[in-house]
Amino acid sequence: MELTITQPDDWHLHLRDSDLLHAVAPHSASTFRRAIVMPNLKPPITTTAAAIAYRESILKALPSGSSFDPLMTLYLTDTTSPSEIKLARQSGVVYGVKLYPAGATTNSQDGVTDLFGKCLSVLEEMVRQNMPLLVHGEVTDPDVDIFDREKVFIETVLEPLIQQLPQLKIVMEHITTMDAVKFVESCKEGFVAATVTPQHLLLNRNSLFQGGLQPHNYCLPVLKREMHREAIVQAVTSGSKKFFLGTDSAPHERRRKESSNGCAGIYSSPIALSLYAKVFEEEGALDKLEAFTSFNGPDFYGVPRNSSKVTLKRDPWKVPELFSFSFGEIVPLFAGRTLQWQVVSD
Repeated sequence: MELTITQPDDWHLHLRDSDLLHAVAPHSASTFRRAIVMPNLKPPITTTAAAIAYRESILKALPSGSSFDPLMTLYLTDTTSPSEIKLARQSGVVYGVKLYPAGATTNSQDGVTDLFGKCLSVLEEMVRQNMPLLVHGEVTDPDVDIFDREKVFIETVLEPLIQQLPQLKIVMEHITTMDAVKFVESCKEGFVAATVTPQHLLLNRNSLFQGGLQPHNYCLPVLKREMHREAIVQAVTSGSKKFFLGTDSAPHERRRKESSNGCAGIYSSPIALSLYAKVFEEEGALDKLEAFTSFNGPDFYGVPRNSSKVTLKRDPWKVPELFSFSFGEIVPLFAGRTLQWQVVSD
């Protein structure tokens, strides 16, 4: 059995830099036509000039002849200026501005400390420029339980934000709860949407602890209860236009994951499309896979859908245990497990 669909895009991707960039960029380029690339490097990508330079680095890391198109983002800080948003829009290569609450996840220490107090003029300029705000939706208050941080963020940040700036386009990244599903579904279509990762569709928080601590299943926002996973699966397989593919594929060297202070991040780029196909097949919704992977994202961002195609074949295969590089190893999601669908070359 084969399934041919419009080539998908990845609307939330970490490519890192230096050796990691050269290692992982070809994996994304082998499946996806475009990707929204996250700006949380060291130092972060806070200016249009830095985004343009980073894009050039990505293009140099791609295989010869690749048509992969990195869509860049800016890292929002307390000192980002409205004029920088204008430059970003004029550049033609920046497609969003990423909100990391300070301290929320990997390399987020330079993030926003007071969204309404320090960033309102920037958000207003984003409305004028039709520039989406891409949100890591968690509060960082240590008094808030880690499993409640998305729900509290919706209540204390997102709901007031859309009341104050109803024309601001918002992507709630990597949603993890039924609260997020309900929030996105309640918002006006075309203004609020959500990306969904493979891990939040396939794993619940038990996956962190079964058979011992599982560092390669650790990501932020952290995996949640089964009822939340089920709610997200129902949302993406329903045919709603408000949800689309964003892997949040986030590579770390194996030694940095398997350590006393292990990094958050799950690497899924090489197998992501196979994992999404697994979810949709199990729900009897393969007919809705193409819209989720290939239509909803471009339509929300206002860019053309891809004209190229990819083919998935139902032919069992084993996910590699790891990917080896000169600098170390990266362990992918579902390492060593058998999947039913694989992307086949033309």
